[in-house]
Amino acid sequence: MTSAPLMVVRALVGLMFILTSALLTQAQETEAPALSPLSLAIQQELDAQTNAAQSKSLRSRLAAIQEVYSESHYKPVWVKEGKPSSKAQALVETLNRAYEDGLHPQDYDALALFQKLGAGNDSTLADLEVHLSTTIVSYAQHMNAGRVNPRAVNRETVIYPDAISAAKILRQAAKTQNLKAFLRLLAPHTPRYERLRNALSKYRLIAEQGGWEEVPPGEILKPDMEDERVPLLERRLVVSGDLSRANVGGDNLYDTLLVDAVMRFQGRHGLAVDGVIGGNTLKELNVPIEARISSMEFNLERRRWMQNDYGPHYVFANLADQVVKVVKNEKTVHAALIQVGQPYHRTPVFTDEMEYVEINPYWNVPKSIAVNELLPKLQANPNHYTSQGFEVLRSGSVISASSVPWSNYSMANFPVRLRQGPGKKNALGRIKFMFPNNFNVYMHDTPSKQNFAKASRFFSHGCLRLQDPLKMAEIILGDQGWSRGKIDSVVNSGKRTVVKLKNKIPVHIAYLTAWVNKDGSVHFRRDVYGRDDILATALSNVRGR
Repeated sequence: MTSAPLMVVRALVGLMFILTSALLTQAQETEAPALSPLSLAIQQELDAQTNAAQSKSLRSRLAAIQEVYSESHYKPVWVKEGKPSSKAQALVETLNRAYEDGLHPQDYDALALFQKLGAGNDSTLADLEVHLSTTIVSYAQHMNAGRVNPRAVNRETVIYPDAISAAKILRQAAKTQNLKAFLRLLAPHTPRYERLRNALSKYRLIAEQGGWEEVPPGEILKPDMEDERVPLLERRLVVSGDLSRANVGGDNLYDTLLVDAVMRFQGRHGLAVDGVIGGNTLKELNVPIEARISSMEFNLERRRWMQNDYGPHYVFANLADQVVKVVKNEKTVHAALIQVGQPYHRTPVFTDEMEYVEINPYWNVPKSIAVNELLPKLQANPNHYTSQGFEVLRSGSVISASSVPWSNYSMANFPVRLRQGPGKKNALGRIKFMFPNNFNVYMHDTPSKQNFAKASRFFSHGCLRLQDPLKMAEIILGDQGWSRGKIDSVVNSGKRTVVKLKNKIPVHIAYLTAWVNKDGSVHFRRDVYGRDDILATALSNVRGR
């Protein structure tokens, strides 16, 4: 008779055998299937490219691609029934038309990939497969968030676009039935982007047809003058669309129709709109079509950095244009001229939120301005700025300007703070709009009204000076019950008043040297800050792979 303990042991052994058998069966069922010759070739090609990758970014991209292929046991995305699929052909066609978005097909090996579409054995098909996968990741990320990191290119451009991940691109490409539509949706889907993209196509056509002729130098051309350059000027403006061919006079008279065309051209290029052809207008007329195309490409890149949706209510300032707009529900409710940072006090590009409005503000003079600009006059006459409402503060208390030994101080040991009180002479004028940021940039009124009459308004130390700040206040504070009368009353009181916004308003500060308005007019601005040149250098180093 078998003892009870022995029966327990046998039962445990039997249970262990059952569990072990079950685990072995499960392992066999989940074991990866053997790779097909093509899948094995794809795996080997990915391994080889990963080992050969020189840059960290390429290794990271290949690692993500490896992960996606590993999930599907290296099933091809671009090969079907032993040959490149229609999806592969669609991608190559898209890459060959990359120029439509201001990109360059050669950066994505478009020609080489087209030639590889003839691949027919496992080795060449695997090479095509991996090449297409690495390229679609580059192209899709460039379309989605730009070819370069704006912050890395220029520290004054503080934008952080978030590109779609390599893995997500490849997984979606494998699933989608319409690859071209998928890739199109990755670009900014805004009218602003599409208008510039369409204009680029038209300018490329103009270039293919020979561009425009150069207008030679000569005396300043004013309305009703006669000049032998007039027929050439007419042809130049017909090509750019500023003059209708039907309005060409055929003689040397600088007549009204041609003056109107020149004024349209001047307005599109940020010049003084006076119909007089002087040095500045002549210079802009003679910018080659190729340079205009490059400018469009740079600004399509900038648009890819920017968010699609600015919000239902926002403020938008274009530094290159020196104009600010307030937009509500896609309608511009206020637009005005601004003065922006001088070339050596360049205003940065960034986005923040307006939090409060300050009426009758104090101007706390930045230390750099106090030492570099005010100190020399204080050293000559300690009371020089007293009549302009300036105060000297030490440890938070106001002290007499004449009690400070100004000649003893410099940037290294400047011991006081300068502040200008509210009033007509205040450098910030009567009102300022605050969106606190790391650059100490804000919008404000200014006593320097005469500078708004100039076509180029790069005058400030970096802040945005407003042409019509009280109208801006009326728009911004109107939702909180502030009428223009109430605003004027507080201004006239001279009392410093801070109005906190119930709803913060996004403020977008951009630098766009080319754009297209809703009416189809194409606009260009001078690259005063040299940011187009910086971007051109960065983009010249970009390759798709």
